[in-house]
Amino acid sequence: MFKLIKTENKARRGEFETPHGTIQTPAFMNVATCGAIKGAVSALDLKDIKCQVQLCNTYHLHLRPGDETVKALGGLHKLTRWDAPILTDSGGFQVFSLAKLRNIKEEGVTFNSHIDGRKIFMGPEESMTIQSNLGSTIAMAFDECVANPSPYDYTKQSVARTTRWLKRCVIKLGELNSLDSTINRKQMLFGINQGGTYSDLRTDHMKEIAELDLDGYAIGGLAVGEPTEVMYEIIDEVEPHAPKDKIRYLMGVGTPVNILEAVHRGIDLFDCVMPSRNARHGQLFTREGVRNLNNAKYALDSSPIDEHCACPVCRNFTRAYVRHLLKSGEMLGMRLAVLHNLYFYNELMEEIRRQLDSGTFEEFYLRQREILGVRI
Repeated sequence: MFKLIKTENKARRGEFETPHGTIQTPAFMNVATCGAIKGAVSALDLKDIKCQVQLCNTYHLHLRPGDETVKALGGLHKLTRWDAPILTDSGGFQVFSLAKLRNIKEEGVTFNSHIDGRKIFMGPEESMTIQSNLGSTIAMAFDECVANPSPYDYTKQSVARTTRWLKRCVIKLGELNSLDSTINRKQMLFGINQGGTYSDLRTDHMKEIAELDLDGYAIGGLAVGEPTEVMYEIIDEVEPHAPKDKIRYLMGVGTPVNILEAVHRGIDLFDCVMPSRNARHGQLFTREGVRNLNNAKYALDSSPIDEHCACPVCRNFTRAYVRHLLKSGEMLGMRLAVLHNLYFYNELMEEIRRQLDSGTFEEFYLRQREILGVRI
């Protein structure tokens, strides 16, 4: 399923074959939490901005409109009209970050909906069933996300529970994929490496779950408040123990510089709400750095957001116009800003792949990491 085409130091160029198409890696997944990108961006728009994978969220779709409703409508692909790969997050992160009240047991987690307070139970079997109903290409295993920092002993117990839950996910998804009524009977499963910021727990966990021969492996529980350098150190510790012949996914990351650094350390797949969230507040990513359109100096600026960008926004609109729309609270302003930022991320990944293909990624990495995080 994952073909490693070439490497440059630890950086990897690959292809990941799925039931809904082949993903060229390294790749960034555009986050459509409830089946749509926040900012009035549809699945049809994603084709125009070089998106390869759409990421949707199990927790949110389970609450609204309901996973059984999505199944009755033919699954996420038919519902959203996205015909390429879709990855669904297991819901674990949202259970632990959004639910005000929750009770963790071996069976799973009982929690209150952040929408209406109603009590919900989710465990490995429930998460797999929901994701099967959604019909996504890739399902994520149900795991516990601990806060950083968390006590060592609790983190160790949590990792062990996450492993037991993963094994239950494997069994349940196998059962679901054997049913005639299942939308996607070739649904894939990724396991998630946990362990907080403890290197020994991280490496031991990756070694253990690597033996399960899953379709892919994710590193979760990072980019949640710990220093960036700590995140990089954890990746460096875990990477040697991740299977070389399986795709590697760093969950919830991150800035363009974070992505460059993680690709440099051997990561293949990324997702983050940052490009769309920041765009809605006027923070635009460019090849010169980060541009804040809220600044008054852009009020009369007739240049495109990024003079080197070929996205639909930069080809047609000015900084002054997009700034005006954002300041006026017009939905079009958010839409244009989000389209630009997502195009920038997808184009960045395409450029990374080109550099890896030509054997010049190291030079590109060293040059771009000093530029992409600069605030203009």
